[in-house]
Amino acid sequence: MRPPAPRRRLRHLLAAVAAAVVAAAVVAAAVVAATTATATASATTPGFGPLPPQNPATAPNGTATMHGDSASSDTTPYAGPGTGSIAWSRTALASACPTVVIGSDGYPVTLCTTIFGQTPTVHLLDPATGGDLASLALPKGSLFGGVYAYLDATGALVVVDGDDNLLRIGHHLQGGDWKLTVDQSTPLAGALPAGDAVVGLSPGWDGRVWFASAGGVIGTVDTATGAVRTLSTGEGIGNSISTVPGHTAVATDHALYLLSQTADGTPVIDWRAAYDRGPGRKPGQLSWGTGATPSFFGPGDGTEYVTITDNAAPHENLLVYRVADGPTPLCATPVLTQYAQSGTEDAVIASGSSVFVTNTFGYAYPALPDGAPPSVPSSADFDGGMSRIDVDADGSGCHLVWNSGVKSAALPRLSLDDGRIYTFTVSGPTDVVGSNTFADYSYAVVDPATGTVQKTSSIGLGLLYNPLQMTGTTAPDGTLYQGTETGVLRITRR
Repeated sequence: MRPPAPRRRLRHLLAAVAAAVVAAAVVAAAVVAATTATATASATTPGFGPLPPQNPATAPNGTATMHGDSASSDTTPYAGPGTGSIAWSRTALASACPTVVIGSDGYPVTLCTTIFGQTPTVHLLDPATGGDLASLALPKGSLFGGVYAYLDATGALVVVDGDDNLLRIGHHLQGGDWKLTVDQSTPLAGALPAGDAVVGLSPGWDGRVWFASAGGVIGTVDTATGAVRTLSTGEGIGNSISTVPGHTAVATDHALYLLSQTADGTPVIDWRAAYDRGPGRKPGQLSWGTGATPSFFGPGDGTEYVTITDNAAPHENLLVYRVADGPTPLCATPVLTQYAQSGTEDAVIASGSSVFVTNTFGYAYPALPDGAPPSVPSSADFDGGMSRIDVDADGSGCHLVWNSGVKSAALPRLSLDDGRIYTFTVSGPTDVVGSNTFADYSYAVVDPATGTVQKTSSIGLGLLYNPLQMTGTTAPDGTLYQGTETGVLRITRR
């Protein structure tokens, strides 16, 4: 079954958030104690990295995409705010802000969708204060395509709007004021079936932009000439795509695809690896199939392996493939087995020989997309949790390093500078009502060697601070920007 069109997925999530805003206004504040996760196993870290190859078509690794880089490693070369005292501020944008990217000039650019009206909007933030310097509303429609935008090498945001145009949006200082402008527009509508929409974008090393649609179309576009080349998988796609030199990875609701291209940019399937979809959509996931964007990683050049999670029951598996040898997986390792069931809507962290998987099973998204099948089981509590799996030193398989009880409410990010995982945790009630009223959200630092929580610092209660399983971005100066349901948090060392 194909996932519903992405424009409906985020629209309904945000409509539910809007209702929660009204409800939360009459709810009294409560003090909820933060939890500290305890690892069930420990290991000495062998070190992580390297970073994936720097894509010449993107901003610097770590701040170029929602997942840091075009390989979707969810790593950063920059140290985060650390385990000492922190300061924080909140930029209220009345919008959910899943993507924060930062170019060489240091200015954060965030792509948000307004709570009331569900309008995709680009914001330029002040790196000194987090304040909103400029904004630009885009045509409504392909909201998830907008979520998976990236920043190109010139600092322009590359995004698909609701009219199926691939845009490059630059920020420019004009007369002393910052302006956001559409500097280039390339139509994609002619390459997509009626009613389809782009969900993922990532540039190739030759400058062409790869894209994938909800209806299973995979293509490339040359924005210099407007030439578009496509193939159709006939399967649904609900997540973004990843690129490294010579390879593009796309996960559908049935299989993982590794692709290359012909001289004119026509996509070519190098291999297809079907995975276990499980009996149905799990609670805490938005569609039936993998919830993960594919991630490239490896201890050599950062591209030897590609990985996703499947949707097997009762526990999902981490699937790791050799890029050169697919489609048979190197390993299929059950994860988050400390709980009766597990699943995730998050991408993984993948670096060196290690992969970190977070558990979103039972996570209370505000609403489900139109046409989403009933979950199996019909409901579940959100326990959180994280697993680390390493590829064996001889490359013959994989093994579990640790399971941790850390209750992450955001998609974590691993710093290759200070060797820490940064995320936000949640304590207190985590049902739909509780997560937007009395739930306590905290800045958290996790030790990747053991899975133990090294620091938590409570930020606030309810939907103003709910990160909604979105990922944070660390700037070169160590400032962490975390999108929430209603804006962006800015965390700094005190």
